[in-house]
Amino acid sequence: MTADSRPSVIRTEALTKQFGRITAVDAVHLDVREGDVYGFLGANGSGKTTSVRMLLGLVLATSGRMEMLGEPMPSSARRVLPQVGAMVEGPAAYPHLSGRRNLALFDAMGAGGTRSDRRRRVDDALERVGLGRVDRRPVRAYSFGMRQRLGLAGCLLRQPRLLVLDEPTNGLDPQGIQEIRELLLDLNRAGTTVFLSSHLLAEIEQMCTRVGVLDRGRLVLQAELAELRAPTGRVEVRTPDVTRVRQLLDGVVEEYDGHRLMVRDPDPAALNARLVQAGVRVTSLGAERRNLEDVVMAAATASGDRFGAEP
Repeated sequence: MTADSRPSVIRTEALTKQFGRITAVDAVHLDVREGDVYGFLGANGSGKTTSVRMLLGLVLATSGRMEMLGEPMPSSARRVLPQVGAMVEGPAAYPHLSGRRNLALFDAMGAGGTRSDRRRRVDDALERVGLGRVDRRPVRAYSFGMRQRLGLAGCLLRQPRLLVLDEPTNGLDPQGIQEIRELLLDLNRAGTTVFLSSHLLAEIEQMCTRVGVLDRGRLVLQAELAELRAPTGRVEVRTPDVTRVRQLLDGVVEEYDGHRLMVRDPDPAALNARLVQAGVRVTSLGAERRNLEDVVMAAATASGDRFGAEP
């Protein structure tokens, strides 16, 4: 299937939530497609968590429409939510019980099978999130990172078609973040669509195939990440022969500083050949690509807002 022909697993139309006079989410049109790792970006206070809570039926929308897995929400929640693994605003657990016992109780509420089936599902979920050797300590004795892992394990018990995660790497050290990233990518390769709400640009850039940017409750950008990071049409050239390059490429050198020049040229290979043939000492040359931070800042500026500003 092409990207455009994939079915939507999350779709909203003019989704809006007001709390009194405050508009927390303002006419948002989301389109998350089957097979996406979708990064839902926004600063704290931008409306991300409120949006996620509406999708899951935890908060009623003021106006607008929602669909999840092709069915209207929240009216179809009983059919849809068993196919969704979700963690919003941190994992829920009984603090006086162990992690294993928490998962066993959660699994017993929805999944069938024998006691050995349920034990196997719990063991598999704990192993996948790095808690396979967890002891009988109560959850209240867990670190915050361990609680995050336990919440993810709960999401995996029912082999969900869709994962909806709000800041899943909060509280994890760099190794833990890498482990969770690899887990989510493995799940996605196996067919699970991942909707990941986060304020961490670098993490989203490493994981996601598609992004949406929320700023002050408004969706200011939604696109394939590969399209956003496509070459800009400029080439960065590093050389000690800056003056020679400026003379040779008069009219297409847009910036220069020290041993670095930015040249407007859509073909880096041809440009490199031309410079080398002219005797220019090229130390490095490559197409310019915007990083996600540049894209987000440009989108927020174009919308008239400043990304990260508090409402």
